Amino acid sequence: MAPHANGTNGTTNGHTNGIHTTSGSDLFVVDSPNVTYTENEITSTYTYRTTKVTKNADGKYVAQPVSTVYDFKTDRRVPKVGLMLVGWGGNNGSTVTAGIIANRKKLSWETREGKKHANYYGSVIMASTIKLGTDEQGKEIYVPFHSLLPMIHPNDLVVSGWDISSMNLADAMDRAGVLEPDLKCQVREEMSKMKPLPSVYYPDFIAANQGDRADNVLHGTKAEHVQKIREDIRNFKATNDLDKVIVLWTANTERFADLIPGVNDTAENVLKAVEAGHDEIAPSSIFAIACIQEGVPFVNGSPQNTFVPGIIELAEHHGSFIGGDDFKSGQTKMKSALVDFLVNAGIKLTSIASYNHLGNNDGLNLNSYKQFRSKEISKSNVVDDMVAANNILYKAGEHPDHTVVIKYMPAVGDSKRALDEYYGEIFMGGHQTISMSNVCEDSLLASPLILDLTIVTEMMTRISWRAHSSTGVTTKNYKGFHSVLSILSYMLKAPLTPPGTPVVNALAKQRAAMSNIFRACVGLEPENDMTLEHKLFN
Repeated sequence: MAPHANGTNGTTNGHTNGIHTTSGSDLFVVDSPNVTYTENEITSTYTYRTTKVTKNADGKYVAQPVSTVYDFKTDRRVPKVGLMLVGWGGNNGSTVTAGIIANRKKLSWETREGKKHANYYGSVIMASTIKLGTDEQGKEIYVPFHSLLPMIHPNDLVVSGWDISSMNLADAMDRAGVLEPDLKCQVREEMSKMKPLPSVYYPDFIAANQGDRADNVLHGTKAEHVQKIREDIRNFKATNDLDKVIVLWTANTERFADLIPGVNDTAENVLKAVEAGHDEIAPSSIFAIACIQEGVPFVNGSPQNTFVPGIIELAEHHGSFIGGDDFKSGQTKMKSALVDFLVNAGIKLTSIASYNHLGNNDGLNLNSYKQFRSKEISKSNVVDDMVAANNILYKAGEHPDHTVVIKYMPAVGDSKRALDEYYGEIFMGGHQTISMSNVCEDSLLASPLILDLTIVTEMMTRISWRAHSSTGVTTKNYKGFHSVLSILSYMLKAPLTPPGTPVVNALAKQRAAMSNIFRACVGLEPENDMTLEHKLFN
């Protein structure tokens, strides 16, 4: 059998006896002694090859190939999954909900440009392909990324969430002003019945201009808020007969929380701070703590420092998955691709100037300096690892000048304007200037990222591993990946990584890491573009 159990034709997943069948056709099977398929599992034995570098007494680098053998086990049973969005009534929440309904119902709608059809464009999982290999004629064969492993399908997600605004999702969709009128008419009846649960509102953490929306807030202490969120998750799961729940923050950008010894530096201290109602426990941290304690993955799609050291430690203690930070949808995605290209081409960037203006509620909230500062930090660090990788162009500690400006312009609504100038040194004292204009329909770019983050996060809950020792003896028990899901980096501006590990921002490396980890789970080697078969002839 192929990596998918018998299922439907790829449009939606069937559901039987509490467990989904897997999605997609049986597109391929890996024919290898290192891969085993059973009804419920795929197991693979995979050799991970790296290079260890040391420096000898003469100062010369010594490179030593290193191989480590792992067993990966993937549960093929696709569960029934609920997605709970914090900020469900916002632009992103209402847009992604309407998009799921439209795709599930295979809707079409009229626009000035003609009829449009529901799709998942912009989703790396649902709308991109991955190279499987080459056929006998040397033709490269590509398959949908979604078919690589038995992943959940967004059409099958049950959606709910919280919001500080009580507005139902149909009215919230109108308020957002993102979707076409004909499409809105077709999903309105279903969305009008959707109303967010009361959410956590601490006015100091978001802009004062958000206060008018806050008519649907939880009362009581911070400790009571944690328990109420946990109760909401349990009720949602039970009511909808769900196997799993994923929680994702798509609410307002918060200001950065102050890092205070004794308050949020350890798991024990952060829980004590919640009980004491400390001012530096943010709403997003309340949701993170509730999810961690409930054993539910939590992903932060905004730039604030939700995951203070104490919360990361708490996730590690509970073995719960967390991921963040900040959706990477438009300007930053372009920057992480272009800077990687330029630095690898030997061009020394000396300055990057990035300007944005937008008119949605995100822009209104970012009009406040403390919230803007959170966004500025997440946008500004995106080039660091790429610059540090080239010690020919840059001395230790040297960076390009980098500035980020964001302005609120109500007239443009959700259609964000991003203007960038890249200025660099080239051959023999010359200079190159690249100017870019990028019009990003913000929520229509962010919504597919919400789906990608949900799909990949859920997939990681079904993958476990164990290592072989250097003597060939296998460790006894399988275990999950680290609680901090750095595999999500491709979708995020400021990727969260396990403490003490490097941050990778280069877009191509991020996608390769994700695809190659999934390839390893079915016993396939990393994608290799050497194509020696076309370069070596007798």
